[in-house]
Amino acid sequence: MPIPTTCLGAFPKPDYVPVRDWFQTGHDNDSFGDRVTRDWARHQSDDTTALLDRATAQVIADQIACGIDLPTDGEVRRDNYVHYQCRHFEGFDFEGLTERVWRDGAMRTELPTIRGDIRAGDTAILVRDWQVAEAAAGRPVKITIPGPMTISDTTVDAHYHDPARLAGDLADALNSQVHALVRAGCRHIQIDEPIFARKPDEALDYGIATLARCFEGTPDTLHRAAHMCCGYPNHLDDHDYPKADPTAYLRIAEAVDGTVDAISIEDAHRHNPPDLFERFTRSSLIVGFVRIASSEVETVEAIIARMRQVRDLIPADRLIAAPDCGLGFLGRDLAMVKLRNLCEAARSF
Repeated sequence: MPIPTTCLGAFPKPDYVPVRDWFQTGHDNDSFGDRVTRDWARHQSDDTTALLDRATAQVIADQIACGIDLPTDGEVRRDNYVHYQCRHFEGFDFEGLTERVWRDGAMRTELPTIRGDIRAGDTAILVRDWQVAEAAAGRPVKITIPGPMTISDTTVDAHYHDPARLAGDLADALNSQVHALVRAGCRHIQIDEPIFARKPDEALDYGIATLARCFEGTPDTLHRAAHMCCGYPNHLDDHDYPKADPTAYLRIAEAVDGTVDAISIEDAHRHNPPDLFERFTRSSLIVGFVRIASSEVETVEAIIARMRQVRDLIPADRLIAAPDCGLGFLGRDLAMVKLRNLCEAARSF
């Protein structure tokens, strides 16, 4: 049987989309992400909404043309995959940004500030995003949502000063968003927690519990996924970017296994050891078979060879193929070449 395929989040934005990506290729200066955050409000209009609806249909059509079974909306509406959701929660201040120093002082940026209790608010922003996407696709579409630990790491807490309590309130707010999507008919939701691989101690302490809390009370008809990549580089072909510790997946695998229906891990950038796959006995694995920050194209033959190795380590019915992470760095043409090769390899089984 062919291996099912999916994407994990971002797809390259069409040129006519006015909302820029915070990680935009070619912008390495510290202030670019800040400007994207501050520019958000001026891009909100009926004209922009129409363009984003058009872009959503285009990126879904691209994924389907490549052979992807379960596409995403491409996150084309999002300037930042975390902040897009946070703007619609109570407790976040997007006017008074707070400077934060990253990477041992090598990078500075200004981030939204948490100044009050986090609450879901009245707007489940992702419901319309999903409705537009699924209508365009004519098939199920997966919606992606940032997880509690990842939101905490991409904002500044000036209120809670208690990471576990903050993560708990974020999980409750996200749970409200998840239930709104389920009521609307969405059947595929992915919570993104790349910070699990960066901070495995915190993931084990409270992060995995708050991930489960995001899906609390949802029906069995919902396919629950979690994405745990190892970190974004600064630009395409940034081969020296410090990824998460190679042992992080090994440390958290057994604890996160079974929390959700499917768990997404990177494997193309850096192959995982065989014993990692053997630690997952309940959840399906969404395995990355193409790199998302390298312009080198993986051949169909190379992808098939790695797929065979992985299929020898987990049951065939628990394997799903995907890129390592979102495809926003690659540009449309390169992203589609990689996806076509991925899908051709997956269909060969």
